[in-house]
Amino acid sequence: MKAISDAVYKQFSQFLEQQCGIVLGDNKQYLVKSRLSPLVARYDCDSMDALVQRAMNGRERDLRIIVVDAMTTNETLWFRDGYPFKLLNDMILPDMKALPRPVKIWSAACSSGQEPYSMSMIAHEFMQRKPGFIKGAQIVGTDISPSMLEHCKQGEYDSLALARGLSPERKRMFFEDCGNNRFRVNAKVKSFVNFRALNLLDSYALMGKFDVIFCRNVLIYFNADVKTKILNQFAQALNPGGYLMLGASESLTGLTDRFEMIRCNPGIVYRLK
Repeated sequence: MKAISDAVYKQFSQFLEQQCGIVLGDNKQYLVKSRLSPLVARYDCDSMDALVQRAMNGRERDLRIIVVDAMTTNETLWFRDGYPFKLLNDMILPDMKALPRPVKIWSAACSSGQEPYSMSMIAHEFMQRKPGFIKGAQIVGTDISPSMLEHCKQGEYDSLALARGLSPERKRMFFEDCGNNRFRVNAKVKSFVNFRALNLLDSYALMGKFDVIFCRNVLIYFNADVKTKILNQFAQALNPGGYLMLGASESLTGLTDRFEMIRCNPGIVYRLK
């Protein structure tokens, strides 16, 4: 399969940034080819250029959604990087003791659901150790990808996916065997989590207010103006003193002054000023 041409790649890069904020950058034709090659035959196109141009012309909404879906990054694992979930358990949840309601947490760009389900497991473990300390959790996972959201709602994962970051103890405690090497998060874990579609470029007004927002390894795909817009919208979506967790390589420097940085050991978390 021939790669996308330079001229069409430039148009597609602009299109993708307008649709979902993702900045492809230069010389990522190989990425477009690897993500979109399976769609060329499925949509009876004779080249990568033809597929991409059809997606961009606006007449086929379903194709546009599928192409954007294929280009969004869906790489995740259970308890990714470790320290954010340790901070959630050791610092953030204990800080929520005075709340007269469940702790409200948003997992933004949640991909295939491991992050919000990991949060739910942490909350259940915390409540088991400290009964009555918090009044449960309401966790919302959002993503731009329709296929990922469907996967999230089903909560089913194969044994290979479960091997990535999940301990045998948590597998026994929080999953049920569906057969054929597939496992489903149990009703207890699901009870704290729900999912909805959201493009981070859109308004968050209908999301309500949160005590904690996780948006990790997402901002790296956006330009500085879009990062600033997203971060300021996060600030609007947080309750006073709310927490924001970013990826290890992400920073607020030069983007917004709405948060104070809290250095932890290990890791960093941001609190709304």
